Amino acid sequence: MTFNKQLFRLISILIIGGCASPDSFDVLIKNGRIIDGTGTASFAGDIGINADTIAAMGDLQNAVGKLEVDAAGLAVAPGFINMLSWASETLIEDGRSQSDIRQGVTLEVMGEGSSMGPLSDSMKKEMKRKQQTITYDIQWTTLGEYLEFLENKGVATNIASFVGNGTLRLHTIGYEKRAPTTAEMEKMKALTRQAMEEGAMGLSTALIYVPSGHAETGEIIELAKVVAAYDGMYISHIRNEGATLLEAVQELITISKEAKIRSEIYHFKASGNANWPLMDEAIQLIADARDEGLPVTTDMYMYHASSTGLNILLPEWAKEGGHDETMKLIALKEKRQQMIEEVTFTVPPEKILLVGFKNENLRNLIGKTLAEVASERNTSAEETIVDLIYEDDSRIQVVYFSMSEDNIKKKLALPYMSICSDAGSYTADGVFLLQSTHPRAYGSFARLLGKYVREEKIITLEEAIYKLTLLPATNLKIKKRGALKTGFYADVTLFDPDRIRDNATFEKPHQYATGMVHVFVNGKQVLKDGEHTGALPGRVVRGPGWKNK
Repeated sequence: MTFNKQLFRLISILIIGGCASPDSFDVLIKNGRIIDGTGTASFAGDIGINADTIAAMGDLQNAVGKLEVDAAGLAVAPGFINMLSWASETLIEDGRSQSDIRQGVTLEVMGEGSSMGPLSDSMKKEMKRKQQTITYDIQWTTLGEYLEFLENKGVATNIASFVGNGTLRLHTIGYEKRAPTTAEMEKMKALTRQAMEEGAMGLSTALIYVPSGHAETGEIIELAKVVAAYDGMYISHIRNEGATLLEAVQELITISKEAKIRSEIYHFKASGNANWPLMDEAIQLIADARDEGLPVTTDMYMYHASSTGLNILLPEWAKEGGHDETMKLIALKEKRQQMIEEVTFTVPPEKILLVGFKNENLRNLIGKTLAEVASERNTSAEETIVDLIYEDDSRIQVVYFSMSEDNIKKKLALPYMSICSDAGSYTADGVFLLQSTHPRAYGSFARLLGKYVREEKIITLEEAIYKLTLLPATNLKIKKRGALKTGFYADVTLFDPDRIRDNATFEKPHQYATGMVHVFVNGKQVLKDGEHTGALPGRVVRGPGWKNK
């Protein structure tokens, strides 16, 4: 056998004129520190890419590439997975996904509680009416059609989505706070099946918002059972992240157990100083569930402040009919006064930062705290909240400084913790600068690698890459992504571990991260020497229930 191999090699050399032919690749990444996503120790090596696939790995010193990239001094890792992305509209405006690509994100997983399909005609009209700085025509009806619309339009990152129970409820029941009829339940199940067969990752809920939160536990279990039949995941912004955090975590565990489904908690946290000690007990609940064999996981972003609507501080009755109903109630003098009296603060007004308005005349308030605006208006903080919501005709995007830095470090060390941004993906230019945002949109992933890995050494670089890549890919049952392996899709990041850092701040959030040098998506270079190439090779990544019709 050895003689035959030697003879074959000799014949090959003679045929081509006495020169051995080296391996040839479309892209050859040389001399890198390969961190393959499995969590094991990094190693020196090269990667050869042909078309959209990793064709070879190891010592490829005799190989050549049409494009050769010298990765000396750089870490080479799989593309990062953003487990909670709100890029669903921002990618329509600008498919380059700049704030995330410049951090190494190559897959945006969207659909927290609500999704871009399935849509009814009335839902399309409402979506169109509520558009603010980003405007677009709604050229799709189902979730699968939306994802294909984005791919056809052109996006730099790969894209995926859950189907939101809030969207299913709105499609079937509207904003009514009641249990579905038998017929309505069957319709929601049918819509769920359709979404799963179109490639949804699973079912999502956002139980502090309406109409998602109108669903009782039993209703969610029934929909989760449908998803489980397709081997999908249940993922949730749980019902409470404050005083009743433990009950909310237990609800997710119950759903996971009863529906026999993998489950994950979105942006796992304990909000409000008084509730920070609950984190240890919440972690123990998850540990106990996992010890029982329940596949419960979590994700997080890397900041001590959250961001959502100012309207979450209103009493429940004021929100349960949706935003339009809230506006009608504020217009009634007695209801407005009742709202003011029943506003409940999770953090004090001086820790609530205003970052987004629909009304151009109110955008001068961006960057101020609620306490500052109340003082300027000479009104109470409670009255200011109600007035601003009415004047802006929106829920108003704000930042709440509500979390513990110690808990961030504690959560990051959990072996089942993935990473997210819980934000859109922006370009620091144009329409995006009309509003402020949370710095997590520009820095969550770079902050992990810079602050928490390099500077504070909470986890190793290999552990961090695992949390960014193979862990979420495995949880989602995504095939051939999330690791650097021969035969896997060529989603590859090259970054400088000594330089990568987040630059976005709460005062100036529209600042790109630095230190990410090159990014490839499906074998195409999207980031070169830290700058976007303009390439839009992103594809739809479909869940395990997808049926190719």
